[in-house]
Amino acid sequence: MASLLQGSAFVTGAASGLGEHTAYAFARHGISKLAIADINLDGLNRVAAGIQKEWPGVEVLVLQMDVRKAEEVKAALSQIVAQFGRLDIAVNNAGVAGRSAQIHELDEADWERVLGVNLHGVHRCQKEELGILTTCAIILLMMPNYRDLGPRRGRGTIINVSSMYGIIGPLSPIHVTAYTTAKHAVMGMTKADAASYAGSNIRINAICPGYIKTPMVNDGQGAENQAHPLHHHAQKTPLRRLGLPEEIADSIVFLASPMSSYVNGFGLVADGGYSCC
Repeated sequence: MASLLQGSAFVTGAASGLGEHTAYAFARHGISKLAIADINLDGLNRVAAGIQKEWPGVEVLVLQMDVRKAEEVKAALSQIVAQFGRLDIAVNNAGVAGRSAQIHELDEADWERVLGVNLHGVHRCQKEELGILTTCAIILLMMPNYRDLGPRRGRGTIINVSSMYGIIGPLSPIHVTAYTTAKHAVMGMTKADAASYAGSNIRINAICPGYIKTPMVNDGQGAENQAHPLHHHAQKTPLRRLGLPEEIADSIVFLASPMSSYVNGFGLVADGGYSCC
């Protein structure tokens, strides 16, 4: 049976959390060339070692990269092309939660940091990825030994990690205006570029996770602790539990695969039903 995914993939924020689980899911479902990026080099090396132990046939490229620095993003994407010869799938996942505070109490530096990673970092990555995917020379490199499955494979796909806070606003006492602003903007960028590049047979979608059991949410206490501010809201989720990171990774695999070949400019909400209540 053919693998669900083929070719090469790039995942940012891959040293932990959703990025780590996405990298594992990509290897499991057929990606043979995998570039993982993060500012945390030790974490990346741990993830790379784990993937190569379980799937020794997967070529893993480790890229220490800060998405706030355009030159590092550009260098990382150039290295992927140089080593893999092509790019098929990109997941722009790197993100930070930021400090919880009402906007009048939020420092300018805190605001800039959250938008610098969660919005401008996605923009920098997507800009370089689209440059690669729309370059004829790269498309020609994609042809040898690549099964022609018609429009369902396309020329490439990008998945941006937004949030349920990219489509709704948080309720008090959760004060994350910068985070919510960035994630809403990621949805706007996803929709605009999905329309702009559809003629090139490139798909761009977003995943909008809810409360997921990751280091960002489950920070030593997390929403499972009744004293944590997130606990009340997590319990309002119809499924009445935190999501698992592998559940989000599987949703990303779906968006990256031909199973979603007619899905474009869409934000797939995976929040246990929280945002519909």
